[in-house]
Amino acid sequence: MTIFQFIQKPQLRGAEMFACQLSDHLEKLGHKVILIALFPGNETLPFKGEIVLLNRPISKRWTDYDGWKEIAELIKQHQPDIIQCNAGDTLKYAVLSKLLFKWNQPIIARNASMVSLYIKNPIIKWINKQLYKRVTSIISVSEHSKKDLNTLFPETTSKSIVIPVGIENIAFQEVAWKGGENARFHIIHVGGFTFEKNHEGLLRIFKQFLEKQPESHLHLLGDGPKRIEIELLSKTLGIAEKVSFYGFVSNPTDYIHKANALVLPSIIEGLPGVLLEAMYVKTITIAYDVGGISEIISNNTTGFLVPKNDEEAFVASMLKAVESDNKNLITNANQQVLQKFSNDYLAKAFEKVYFSQKST
Repeated sequence: MTIFQFIQKPQLRGAEMFACQLSDHLEKLGHKVILIALFPGNETLPFKGEIVLLNRPISKRWTDYDGWKEIAELIKQHQPDIIQCNAGDTLKYAVLSKLLFKWNQPIIARNASMVSLYIKNPIIKWINKQLYKRVTSIISVSEHSKKDLNTLFPETTSKSIVIPVGIENIAFQEVAWKGGENARFHIIHVGGFTFEKNHEGLLRIFKQFLEKQPESHLHLLGDGPKRIEIELLSKTLGIAEKVSFYGFVSNPTDYIHKANALVLPSIIEGLPGVLLEAMYVKTITIAYDVGGISEIISNNTTGFLVPKNDEEAFVASMLKAVESDNKNLITNANQQVLQKFSNDYLAKAFEKVYFSQKST
């Protein structure tokens, strides 16, 4: 098969990274994959195959006739068997191109978040309803994400399935901390500085944690629009010397492997791959019970699962993570990832969906 994988732009974030990894595995299975980025971006995507950069102006994403036409021309040129849209505007671009230029290839949408938390406006809801009507299959990253989508758009229920995110067989190397080298406990968070990741709550939690374990250090990997605000908050809370800001790093798994615990107090999540990476490298995880996280973490069995916004309970779980013997928990988590979340296995699940749609 020839498969088009649409992504937002060249950036090293969850949806784009998984699309690249999936595409590599699909090519190993003998398929031709073309990765198509809609908008400009500065990062080099980790995909070994063909990449098409459309560089469409994001300001015109609702009226980009030339962009929709360019997609139709690519489809005419390559004759793909499947079009997969990976989050954001990719579905809009594919559906509008298909409606205007009358190509016939099936569109598969990937649902990687909790859409009900983003789609509030009735007009936007109606538009998305029209888009979902025109896809042949919707692949959600978790049962929780699938249920959320089906509740908001009941007409999607019959064509929805779940295939989670996965991990690569990661080789990690020794790295040096950028602060707190002599700390007893190193706590790490990996994620963009956006409201969903709840860095404000994380700093409050860490301040309480320091009262019990003062020889600890928090390492924040990632970048984003709220970074400066969070840096200022760390100073306001009086913990700036205990917090290091790394910006974007290309090798977060190396740091995760080095840490004593990974924390994820997000208020919105789909199925975060960073938890799987931590489990793979045998670093204990603590996270709020949001989105599909409970499908990864079983409390006190594969990690620590905390009720959303219960900062006191989050601190208690962090203390348990670093002060107790959690060898069995870590082993359970690692075995779960190896058995259920390997990209080798998940690529075959996607391939099965593609074949089923191609034959219809």
